[in-house]
Amino acid sequence: MARSIYITSAEGHSGKSTIALGVLDSLSRVSPRVGVFRTIARSVTEPDYVLEMLLDHDGTDLDYADCIGVTYDDVRADPEGALAEIVARFKRVEDRCDAVVVLGSDYTDVGSPAELAYNARIAANLGTPVLLVLGGRKPQGHVPELGSAAARSPRDMEQLASLAVAELGRANAELAATIVNRADASRAREIVDAVRERTPGSPVWAIPEDRLLVAPTMADILRSVDGEVVKGDDALLAREALGVTVAAMSMVNILPRLGEGHVVIIPADRSDALLATLTANSSGTFPSLAGIVLNGDFDIPDVLLKLIEGLASRIPIIRCSGDTYSTAVRVVGTRGRLAASSPQRYTRALSLFEQNVDISELTRVIGVARAHVVTPLMFEYQLLDAARENRRHIVLPEGDDDRILKAAAILLERGVAELTILGESFEVRSRAIELGLDISGAHVLSPFDAVYVDRFATEYARLRAHKGMTYDKAADLVTDPSYFGTMMVHMGDADGMVSGAAHTTAHTIRPSFEIIKTRPDVSVVSSVFLMALADRVLVYGDCAVIPDPTSEQLADIAISSAETARRFGIEPRVAMLSYSTGTSGTGADVEKVREATALARERSPELPLEGPIQYDAAADAAVARAKMPDSAVAGKATVFIFPDLNTGNNTYKAVQRSAGAVAIGPVLQGLNKPINDLSRGALVGDIVNTVAITAIQAQGE
Repeated sequence: MARSIYITSAEGHSGKSTIALGVLDSLSRVSPRVGVFRTIARSVTEPDYVLEMLLDHDGTDLDYADCIGVTYDDVRADPEGALAEIVARFKRVEDRCDAVVVLGSDYTDVGSPAELAYNARIAANLGTPVLLVLGGRKPQGHVPELGSAAARSPRDMEQLASLAVAELGRANAELAATIVNRADASRAREIVDAVRERTPGSPVWAIPEDRLLVAPTMADILRSVDGEVVKGDDALLAREALGVTVAAMSMVNILPRLGEGHVVIIPADRSDALLATLTANSSGTFPSLAGIVLNGDFDIPDVLLKLIEGLASRIPIIRCSGDTYSTAVRVVGTRGRLAASSPQRYTRALSLFEQNVDISELTRVIGVARAHVVTPLMFEYQLLDAARENRRHIVLPEGDDDRILKAAAILLERGVAELTILGESFEVRSRAIELGLDISGAHVLSPFDAVYVDRFATEYARLRAHKGMTYDKAADLVTDPSYFGTMMVHMGDADGMVSGAAHTTAHTIRPSFEIIKTRPDVSVVSSVFLMALADRVLVYGDCAVIPDPTSEQLADIAISSAETARRFGIEPRVAMLSYSTGTSGTGADVEKVREATALARERSPELPLEGPIQYDAAADAAVARAKMPDSAVAGKATVFIFPDLNTGNNTYKAVQRSAGAVAIGPVLQGLNKPINDLSRGALVGDIVNTVAITAIQAQGE
């Protein structure tokens, strides 16, 4: 039977979706099949966006319709029948999962006391312990920052916990743990102690209020005012609006009132105010705005549209009907939605959860043990955790690529590595702000910085003097981002480099051959892919660098790949692949592999290694029993060494596409310091993984 946790609260707007995401993410680290179940649908007219967000999480593979219990109408019409239907539908989800995150109702229909009691009854009937979420903010009232509310005191939280725990007890629901969400950060310790007085025997955690998480995005505001985007970059609709400025006054009075991340409401017939706001946003001397809302049934003159076009402003401009007052009321009343489509908010929610909740204690309370299998998602979590244990400094040369900036924001938020991004500081940071990304924790360095250029050019000219390199030539060359980043690693200004999102492999790694060079015990630089299958991770090498390796190079690749596997927690059992197994075949290609196997055994006699061996004999236990019954590697190989690049590259892509494996890499090996290449089609997640891998490699240097 699956282990489950029932997430409920004592009132609405407590931030259960943030907690549910954090719990789901935590369980996905240790369990391969995690499900989600919503007991009562929040709406019958549109999809439940919280459930959609949770189902969109990597590692959750269930259909939306299967994960809904009943509707509010069902509960009103027949509470007992609805309860029975919830239990029946939950059991069908439970049968397909190792763990299930159960999300209670959202206080959108019935009174709070009755709703908590009904949630408690559901939890008791499901046999699922309760994770109680208490809101650290009073639901009534607001302050100028969108989404904010007055903080509750420790005494307030103690009283709320007392009432909620009593309600759970009356329904015989088991309390597993309590989380105070949106707590007053300055009194978090007092709040935890106060709540613990009313919840003895179960853990209590507090997650502080975060302005970003409760603020609506421009997309939320667009929906709220029922508007349309008339100008600007649609991608910037994901940016959060942190405040509101109503610009119904003269220009000199508007400008001082603009705030960082504000949405500005402007009557559509106030051309002067619109132009003043756009100019201020582009000037660099005023705060960066989230967007503009033009209200009123007025046409924007063509000449003004032409002028706006010339300003090349990417800020979203939304047009809606209604007067200024009603528009302002709708904007201020807009609630932020935690959704996967808002990457910064999504990442911030996960980061806050893991920083403030003891995940190992949480999984212990739920009763979920770490599984023996390793899914792709679980392996990616292991990478991030390993990188965090001993943070390293990684340089990202392609600061003009949005994917790099998005990945950098995630890496910084999750504390994976210290980062330097190459590019002009104003341009890089301005673009990040436009995208709603926080990269304030990164160093941004221009590759034309005179001090660094002089230092790097002097060193590069020394290194390449035997090739006729002069200082002047070197000074020109090192301003290339790949050379600049590689020199940073060589000179100790960074521990590793990740590039290639916008450059060829040759452009990325050529400087490392010239500057970083190979380790003393390695004759050749090679690569591996970490192939994350459904239940385990394998190592494939070489699939990206050496077209036709010699026997000596193959032996080198095998030993380097085994070391790489060990570094990433994979016990190396090396298969030297060929079209022949053992002594069954002959030919030049087989002999090359046979000789490489002998060389590798001579250099690393302790390494479990077999070759020549066919892929099926290396991977399949049944085939291994028939072909090589006495082998310590056959049937359970973890490191697969291909005889040439043609075989390796095609095999990894075939497994990736046909078996649904996640191919992480290529990971370069054999260099004195880690440099890794990205595919030019790399996704943000690929960049995050590669930086984590590079940081882990740097830990071993």
